[in-house]
Amino acid sequence: MAEGKISENIEEYLEVLYRNGSNKEQVSTTQLSKELNIAPGSVTQMLKKLEKLGYIIYTPYKGATLTDEGMEIAQKITRKHRILEKFLSDVLKVKEENIHDQACEMEHTLSDEAERALCNMLQNPDLCPDDNVIPSCNFDFDTCQQCYSLNDFDDIVYRQSNLLCISELNSPTEGKVSFIRGDSELLDDIADLGISIGSNVKYEFTKPFDSDEYFLVIDDNEVTISTQMANNIFISI
Repeated sequence: MAEGKISENIEEYLEVLYRNGSNKEQVSTTQLSKELNIAPGSVTQMLKKLEKLGYIIYTPYKGATLTDEGMEIAQKITRKHRILEKFLSDVLKVKEENIHDQACEMEHTLSDEAERALCNMLQNPDLCPDDNVIPSCNFDFDTCQQCYSLNDFDDIVYRQSNLLCISELNSPTEGKVSFIRGDSELLDDIADLGISIGSNVKYEFTKPFDSDEYFLVIDDNEVTISTQMANNIFISI
């Protein structure tokens, strides 16, 4: 797990890499330069620094991919940003055009304890106002109900692996279900399909265009799930 204070500049780079390559796809220097509004030469120098820190794998003239450590940091800051956007939009009713920039300013100082409190207050949201998936927390829970039942934040244990939800996966991918987000009704619907913590998942099919369904193999059984379920079933890969 990543330790210590990470600079805001580094977090911004890792966040953009995650946004464009959450499955550890290679993100080009040109793409990073465009999104960060930074000269390509400066981006290249930062990528070399990030590689020395162990956060990325950098290939000259091609781009960068996140390492497991870089993924952990990127998911964490992305989660805080998107939860803050949800809070600013749904609770504070901030103007739509101002939400992103305000979330950017707040995400670097939001503590893990405050992030958890916001998530609970918002009833564990799965999407930000732009309909981007909110990554899972890195607390070692199987479900949100376990989180609700633990009152003292100091008793929380951090997860030792990075998770991706089904809708973030590339095909083919295999892994185990490690976290299921949502209320009791959604958990019951998922359980009715034979999906539970520890289930083996094979995602081998491309989601049809405009389809609201994902096709999986769960413990050797073919299963079709909705996009909502796919956004809330997380696997360790």
